[in-house]
Amino acid sequence: MRFIFAAIGFLFLSTACTQETQNKLSRSIQNWTGTNGVVDVIDNGKVMYRWIQVDKLSTAVSTEGPKEARAYRFGYGVMDLNQNFIVDEGEKKVYFEVGDFTTYVFYESPFPAK
Repeated sequence: MRFIFAAIGFLFLSTACTQETQNKLSRSIQNWTGTNGVVDVIDNGKVMYRWIQVDKLSTAVSTEGPKEARAYRFGYGVMDLNQNFIVDEGEKKVYFEVGDFTTYVFYESPFPAK
């Protein structure tokens, strides 16, 4: 019964928030639960780069002046050099950025993290 009241309260509060506030709340819940995401950078219909075991993509925000979003997203993940969704020897977790003019797809991995 408490769960139902909590769910109704959460639903009521989330509809009263702005879209950005809802996005931040969603990201904080997602960060808490964790993800096994994949980021593919695509050019001419071909996957050029792939990062696996990505927890989240964040939007950079300026640190001085108006708090505006920067023109790129960033995250940490294992660069999957042979694009087989498995962390192989020599593949390491790295910081990466994708720009506004980059075609990329962020999705949950079809394979469990090992």
